[in-house]
Amino acid sequence: MKAEQLLRQRLVLSEDAFAEMVVWRVPSHLQGSEHAFKYRLAYVVDGQCLLRFDNEPGKGDHYHLGDKELAYKFESLEKLLDDFWKQVDTLRGVL
Repeated sequence: MKAEQLLRQRLVLSEDAFAEMVVWRVPSHLQGSEHAFKYRLAYVVDGQCLLRFDNEPGKGDHYHLGDKELAYKFESLEKLLDDFWKQVDTLRGVL
């Protein structure tokens, strides 16, 4: 099985901000992750990435909030997207 792209989307949220989401189903899990997905979800304002959820090989599931890198417990794609948007809403002052 080859990698299959499940999602590739960029949403413009304001004149200076956007969210970009890319998710792949991969043939086998990446080192450090226990699932068959490779993902990158980012929230960018004025050219600066304020939030990024990703799972690069060796690091596993984690997210970046400003300069901090924090562990993330992956449960499902739906929960990942929900957690990402909750963080984006918090950063935007929506919540």
